[in-house]
Amino acid sequence: MSMPSGARAAAPRVPEAVHRRRWAILVVLMFSLLIVVLDNSILNVAVKTIASPAPSGLGATQSQLEWAINAYTLVFAGLLFTAGLLGDRIGRKKVLLFGILLFGAGSALAAMSGSPAQLITWRALMGFGAAFVMPATLAVLMNVFEREEQPRAIGVWAGSVGVAIAIGPITGGLLLEHFWWGSIFLVNVPVVIVALIAMALLVPDSKDPNPGRTDPLGVLLSIVGLVLLVYGIIRGGQLGDFADPVVLASSIGGLLVLAGFVRYEKRSSHPALDIGYFKDPAFAAAVAAIALIFFALMGVTFFSAFYMQSVRGWSALQAGVMLLPLAASQMIFAPRARLLVDRFGARATCTGGMLLVAVGLSSFILFDATTPVWVLCLLFFVQGTGMAHVMTPVTVSVMQSLPREKAGSGSAINNTFRQVGGALGVAVLGSVLSAVYRHGIEDHLGAVPPAARDAAGESIEATLGIADRMGPAGASLAASADDAFLKAMHVTAAGSATVALLGALVVLLFLPGKRAAPSGPGAVDGATDPVGDNRPGGRAVR
Repeated sequence: MSMPSGARAAAPRVPEAVHRRRWAILVVLMFSLLIVVLDNSILNVAVKTIASPAPSGLGATQSQLEWAINAYTLVFAGLLFTAGLLGDRIGRKKVLLFGILLFGAGSALAAMSGSPAQLITWRALMGFGAAFVMPATLAVLMNVFEREEQPRAIGVWAGSVGVAIAIGPITGGLLLEHFWWGSIFLVNVPVVIVALIAMALLVPDSKDPNPGRTDPLGVLLSIVGLVLLVYGIIRGGQLGDFADPVVLASSIGGLLVLAGFVRYEKRSSHPALDIGYFKDPAFAAAVAAIALIFFALMGVTFFSAFYMQSVRGWSALQAGVMLLPLAASQMIFAPRARLLVDRFGARATCTGGMLLVAVGLSSFILFDATTPVWVLCLLFFVQGTGMAHVMTPVTVSVMQSLPREKAGSGSAINNTFRQVGGALGVAVLGSVLSAVYRHGIEDHLGAVPPAARDAAGESIEATLGIADRMGPAGASLAASADDAFLKAMHVTAAGSATVALLGALVVLLFLPGKRAAPSGPGAVDGATDPVGDNRPGGRAVR
């Protein structure tokens, strides 16, 4: 049972010693989050190097490269919810230290991998550790900041995620220019050591003082359901065929298991998750908005990388630098989004942010191979600005709906929806991109030897590789590949923008507007409470 919001504000529960060092603690949390998010974006830059024969790479096949990325995602997404629950039960600092230590060990082992199979295994171990880090950082944040400062702190936390996504390719490009491929993983080790020392010295422990009985069946159902669903999404994206029997079996099986999880939790006397909390339209809209914006943005990140490197011919480092406006806008606006929420309310702020994201995504429809660089920079700045004005308010909405004791569970819900939404975005929009590209290029493959024709139509990288081997005769094929990709990108961008518009509609209809500030001692300004949960006795995740 959660406390009334006014009671929480009137009686600060953060010890004074912790309150004094709260911003230093936030820096440590951001540092931990940064390396976890950064690592995946770094690996995307290194796939070509890892595919090279030894000793420069591991000679990994396309399928092995995909699983080096997806093993991390699969384990990470499957364990997020469980990791949040464990943090509430045994202590968030313990879980955070365990997760970052495991992530560091996995990074060191991945750097020393002697085969693609070993790399896939150690990437899965890194995903295991990361699953315990991400929800714990947000849960600790909620327990070291008082309610009135939480929106600002969450804004800084959300901004750090955007920064990590943007600077990952830059970091990877710099490392690969000067060191061997394993350096992209080994660089994590000294960072992990520093983070562990800082956590041990600065971060306080916290947990739910009354966690109740354990719910092992509910936890098991959540893991199995999420793993099956995410595997189906990933596999469907790989094959470009969501009607494949394996994809259908995994996806439908995951949905059925998750439906069983919901049914079981509703009937359980000691549920891991109070499903009734989703009956609150504002809470449900906030988590839906998280999933939708990451669906749209992860999809566009996928095709923009090919646009910049394959069509424009930029290096991985140059493409990474182009994402700096995205990082800069999030650093600037995410911590300040609360100011717009205070003035206009969460509904108007998030709707405006979603519309900005939709505008940025739809702008790709107008792009060609000669679009000026400054236009692309402006586009990424607009996207980052829109994202900053969505992620901060909806994360505050989710987290402030729960009492501090359940912060781990709330963070797990927030991050699980984000991860599943992002995986869906890459798989679905990536499949759309591949299908439209194949349709556009197949009429131009007549000069390609029949044995290589199927492979040449798989992607723009495959087509350009064949064209390069054809010598001067491949010039026209390369030009056709650029044209076909641009058309495919335009269709995919339209799909991404449509998803963002759907997100705008969801938050417009279901997030609360600006609330009148209550009067009297200890009152909480409703404008800084995006969910407007100023009622006593609200339900809580248990």
